[in-house]
Amino acid sequence: MNPTAAPISRFFNPFMLWADVACKTGDMWLSASTVIGLRTGQMLRSGMSPSAADLDELTLMGLEKLAAASEATGAMANQLHTVQYDLPQRAVRHGLEALNAMVALAASSSPDQLADHTERLLRATARSAAAGTQLGSAAARVALRGLKPIHSRATANAQRLSAAVAADVDATTRRVRAPAPAAAA
Repeated sequence: MNPTAAPISRFFNPFMLWADVACKTGDMWLSASTVIGLRTGQMLRSGMSPSAADLDELTLMGLEKLAAASEATGAMANQLHTVQYDLPQRAVRHGLEALNAMVALAASSSPDQLADHTERLLRATARSAAAGTQLGSAAARVALRGLKPIHSRATANAQRLSAAVAADVDATTRRVRAPAPAAAA
């Protein structure tokens, strides 16, 4: 291994960024299915006469969905705004560099010029390919930014609701196992 070679950054590797998107999406789906199951069970138990706590939970559910969607949209718009100027400018610059290198290569009049212009064209082509990779990375970063608020709420709700159910089960178990009061003699 070359000690001077820079380590590949996860930030610039589109495959790793898309793997992050897939992992976060899977985690969010698992959390969402837990939350859906727990909230549906709560709705079924409360029936047609929900308690104040049930109504609060339903209100919270609606407000959280709107807030998460709003945050996700804002985060994605912010990331797109950052990317929309940088990437096209870079692509045009690299394309013009490659075109300039091709013209210089065609106009080469000596073997030394031919070698120099070929190297210049190869470098320009490599930069153009890197710009394409950056486009994939940018799209993955947009997706991650949009997924973050939804993922955080889904996982937090799954933990909160699961803890509440566990506490209810524990309290019920203690009541069932509690010894019956001694009968007065």
